[in-house]
Amino acid sequence: MLRVLFVGDVYGKPGRRVLASHLPTIKNQFHFVIVNGENAAGGFGLNRESFNEIIRAGADCITLGNHAWHHKEVFGLLDDPRLVRPLNFPLGTPGSGYQSFDVKADEGEPERLTVVNALGRVFMDATHNPFLAMDELLTKPDLGAVFLDFHAEATSEKAAMGQYLAGRVAAVVGTHTHVPTADTRILKGGTAYQTDAGFTGPMNSVIGADPAGPIARFTTEMHARFVVGEGPAELNGVTLQIEHGRAVTAARYHFEESE
Repeated sequence: MLRVLFVGDVYGKPGRRVLASHLPTIKNQFHFVIVNGENAAGGFGLNRESFNEIIRAGADCITLGNHAWHHKEVFGLLDDPRLVRPLNFPLGTPGSGYQSFDVKADEGEPERLTVVNALGRVFMDATHNPFLAMDELLTKPDLGAVFLDFHAEATSEKAAMGQYLAGRVAAVVGTHTHVPTADTRILKGGTAYQTDAGFTGPMNSVIGADPAGPIARFTTEMHARFVVGEGPAELNGVTLQIEHGRAVTAARYHFEESE
């Protein structure tokens, strides 16, 4: 049985800090750790420094999202098999939308785990259909247990993806909105589901940003600069147990730094 931890969107330095301090204390409870690094570098995208910090903290795989190309440095990282960019980018896009890993569990032979990243389309930049992209991917052999990080805005699109893939993958967990949802469950056929894992970043913030910027934008309706929030950070995620390619348990994970 594979024990997997998924950590929601790491946001800026506070997110990297809480990940670096807390993940090493719990990593031995899991066979594999997946971290969404979409906002790790200053709140937007991933650079080499933040990639290295997340790996050093204990991540086995890093997923991305709609800010995948924010930093040019990411193009020098895409050949690393531990980095997964969205699957439904156009044909010829650098990098890979999925990676397969042979994970050593407590007993027996290594088990195959495939990590997939896909982008939603509702209220997001236009890209290829993620439902059809998943259909095409699932025709490939030897994927083993499939974990999908579905980086999407609309709860309805995430819920639809969960139901669409129920019984076909091990897990569908949403990212992007930075707010954890209270709907962790096992869908029909052994697919773990949560609409959004939440984020890993500053608690006293507006989904990661210092409150002053978002509040100014809402109250003045003018552009305002967003900067990463400060203070204690939280880590949000989902834990899974996977057996024979399907989830048997799923639970929210939450940790907060002290003041």
